[in-house]
Amino acid sequence: MNTEILGVILQIVLMVGLAFPLGKYIAKVYKGERTCLDFLKPVERWMYKLSGVNPEEEMDWKKFLRALLVVNLFWFVWGMVLLVAQGVLPLNPDGNIGQTCHQAFNTCISFMVNCNLQHYSGESGLTYFTQLFVIMLFQFITAATGMAAMAGIMKALAAKTTQTIGNFWRYLVLSTTRVLLPLSLVVGMILIVEGTPMGFDGKMELTTLEGQTQQVSQGPTAAIVPIKQLGTNGGGYFGVNSSHPLENPSYLTNIVECWSILIIPMALAFAFGFYLNYGARRAQKPSFYLDYAEPQPVICKRRKLGYSIFGVMLFAFLIGVAINVGQEMQGNPRIDSMGIAQDGGSMEGKEVRLGSAAGALWSVATTVTSNGSVNSMHDSTMPLSGMIEMLNMQINTWFGGVGVGWMNYFTFIIIAVFISGLMVGRTPEFLGHKVEAREMKIASIVALLHPFIILVGTALAAYLFAHAPEFVASEGGWLNNPGYHGLSEMLYEYTSSAANNGSGFEGLGDNTWFWNYSCGIVLILGRFVPIVGQVAIAGILAKKKYIPESAGTLKTDTVTFGVMTFAVIFIVAALSFFPVHALSTIAEHLSL
Repeated sequence: MNTEILGVILQIVLMVGLAFPLGKYIAKVYKGERTCLDFLKPVERWMYKLSGVNPEEEMDWKKFLRALLVVNLFWFVWGMVLLVAQGVLPLNPDGNIGQTCHQAFNTCISFMVNCNLQHYSGESGLTYFTQLFVIMLFQFITAATGMAAMAGIMKALAAKTTQTIGNFWRYLVLSTTRVLLPLSLVVGMILIVEGTPMGFDGKMELTTLEGQTQQVSQGPTAAIVPIKQLGTNGGGYFGVNSSHPLENPSYLTNIVECWSILIIPMALAFAFGFYLNYGARRAQKPSFYLDYAEPQPVICKRRKLGYSIFGVMLFAFLIGVAINVGQEMQGNPRIDSMGIAQDGGSMEGKEVRLGSAAGALWSVATTVTSNGSVNSMHDSTMPLSGMIEMLNMQINTWFGGVGVGWMNYFTFIIIAVFISGLMVGRTPEFLGHKVEAREMKIASIVALLHPFIILVGTALAAYLFAHAPEFVASEGGWLNNPGYHGLSEMLYEYTSSAANNGSGFEGLGDNTWFWNYSCGIVLILGRFVPIVGQVAIAGILAKKKYIPESAGTLKTDTVTFGVMTFAVIFIVAALSFFPVHALSTIAEHLSL
């Protein structure tokens, strides 16, 4: 057990230690400063020329959002066509058939919103063609979309007064070529060395320890797994995701994949501080074609704000890790009462080769982000561990998905600034821009939409289960556990959908008409309404007259304001869900 805990500590240290330089690098990329990957500029110029995009064209927030939504609509149509027709497309050595319309709708929406809600079983549900040209493609595009949206917000907040927030297409390309693709190549090489398959052969026949033969899928696994983790998408190439010995073959790959889940969300918190920290070595023109201008004097120091945001997120993350590791390593009290030793902790649903602590750490890492991949079965975790997993997604601000996690935190910063200003009698301001009623209304809608769609969806499902048994039976019955845990399974499904996470309590039979369409609607609302609202807030603030900092300005980069923001997040986001947890996870815990 001591070794397992050391493994957990090592992974956290690696995440935090490497997030700082990566955050600094990402800030340089978006500001147009020199980086080690500038040799990719000719490739990027070719991409812009081929697509007819002018990366120097500045967009206001409305045009920025229009570009973001249009590109996602295009890829939705693309994905629907390929998923339904995959049975007749190439690279299908195993003969997988096309998906039904409602299953394709759910799959396409899920991966388009950077989720991995899989109402199909990985390798048996998709062909190599759709794994590559729908799933992997979407994992790059949707991750880059979230990062591009964050880059636009950072540019808006960095300016004193501006009508524009940058160019969406430029940020989309840079996020892919300068961040996601290079990191994916490094992680992919490690996976290949460790034994993850990379090819296009069909199923291979293996002999099990019992002497029986078994057909095991292969495919381009090592190409897809890196971006699914780094882009916080998490969709499993194999049905059992990263608990599969080919997708996650060793303890080293487990460390690398777990690191990949959090490294970019962590780095983006630092990137915000570096982006707003205008220093003497800042290039004045973040231009793709123009030469770098002469350095300018320091005009703004905001690095502490990035540290403050990171500190709050890390604190919440570590609380979750402590609870889940503790719960899983101490084992199940019911098994203790039977006199059965649990030296390895609660091993139900865990990989023996990885251990309970590694599974517990992963369960927190994958739910504080919108990743959703698993190396153990969350349905089998202890009730309080399940509560932490759901609360991470229900709060949806502790690192979160690439770009959008920080953006959710930004929503609560606006609310905290407004409340703090009212409490101390100061005009609510953030980074020199006055926060007024319009921004507060948008922020409130974004903050309250999340619990609304989760709780309404869960209530509808519970009502149908109790009052429409014929309809539920026609869809296969849904629940294997109709008690406290059954409510947890339904709550988890809508929580995971709204947070664009995709993991699940898999006792729920979710590949049905009702769950595919209802979760698809929640996926869309949970992704695009917040992005639209957050970009709109940044664009509106950027247009306002800049107010220089004075003695009466509310400081937002202090420990006090960090605590205030944490309290606002906890009150608004977390407390909304405690009544339903009292009927599900907490009740289940007390029944052990």
